[in-house]
Formats: sequence, C-alpha cells, structure tokens
Amino acid sequence: MKRILALIIATLVAASVAAPLAGANSGRATLKLRDTGVGKILVNARGFTLYAFTKDTRNKDKCVNIPGCQGVWPVLATKGRPIAGPGVRGSLIGTITLKSGVKQVTYGGHPLYTYVADGGPGQTFYVNILQFGGRWPAVNAAGKEVK
Repeated sequence: MKRILALIIATLVAASVAAPLAGANSGRATLKLRDTGVGKILVNARGFTLYAFTKDTRNKDKCVNIPGCQGVWPVLATKGRPIAGPGVRGSLIGTITLKSGVKQVTYGGHPLYTYVADGGPGQTFYVNILQFGGRWPAVNAAGKEVK
C-alpha cells in the first residue's frame, strides 16, 4: 500500500512540474475547430470558444480602449507564431501588437478573444451577446462571424 501511495505522489509531483514547463516552452496560441450547437467554430487549445468583437475593425482591437472590456473579454495572446490545428487555415491567422506589447491573435482580420464566463470547452451560450457596445460572435474556419 505504501508503494502505491508513493507512486501516486510521485506521479502528481511530476505532473505538477511538467504542466507549467509545457506552457512556458513556447507560449504559442493554438487555434482549433470544434463542432458546437452554432456550427463548427474556432476554439483555443483548451477547447474554449474564440470570439470576435463587432466594434473592432480589420486587425484593430477596440476593446482595449473600453474600460473593463479586456477584463471580461481577454485577448487570445501568443508569444510566437500561432499554431493552426486541423481544418484551420494558416493563411488567415495573424497577429497584432497592442500598446501593452501583447501579441493578439487574429483570424481573417478579426482580433480574437475568450470570455471569462464560459464554463467549459465548446460552450456557446454567449455567442453574439451584446456587451461593451457591440456583439461578440464566434468565428468559423472561413473567417466569418457566426451569430
């Protein structure tokens, strides 16, 4: 029994050390596609819905200038060239650099965001919600807004 307990503890310690290192190695954002109730949409590496903001213009984040906006709608940031998962068009992926120096991922010219209230992977309850003076649609593989 002590041997099993020691093995479990060693496994947990190894996992807790490896997980932060895996994220720290690249810091590269990954875009994937996921089938949801609103269709096949872009999600982040953890499977959470990625959103556009209708007040944004092509490759220009407007949320950053609205008090409280980025606290609710965090940008999809990357520390290198973003990774395109299966079905995601690498040619539509880009980045913009915010005044803070953060590189925000874009897709088809849409700056991408997550939503702090999303409860789990693939959730679409908040797609096209009206907040901060604009709507927050999801984005499909063609780079089009999904409402």
